[in-house]
Amino acid sequence: QVQLVESGGGSVQAGGSLRLSCAASAHSYSDYCMGWFRQAPGKTREGVAWIDVDGRTSYADFVKGRFTISQDNAQNTLYLEMNSLKPEDSSMYYCAADPGRGYCSIRDYKYWGQGTQVTVSS
Repeated sequence: QVQLVESGGGSVQAGGSLRLSCAASAHSYSDYCMGWFRQAPGKTREGVAWIDVDGRTSYADFVKGRFTISQDNAQNTLYLEMNSLKPEDSSMYYCAADPGRGYCSIRDYKYWGQGTQVTVSS
């Protein structure tokens, strides 16, 4: 069983930055697709960024150039660096893990964290 715990959310003004962290237990990130997702009230969940078992990253168009996903395998921690934040980035952010290779952006994730709230004011 993989447990994921997000942290780092908070309230910032538009144009500001936050770094989210996701600590994992009981596995090595190098064996999993890892992703960040978000869901705002009344909206469907959407994928934000992904990193595969070889360290290749991909991003949703609406965060390209502003967000960066990375991982520290030694610390079993996933990060999401968020810059130039906009009010529309306000949401609950979740990290997720799914074992194996393949396209990380188009799969059902098996393990999910509890989420961390990001609020961006204008």
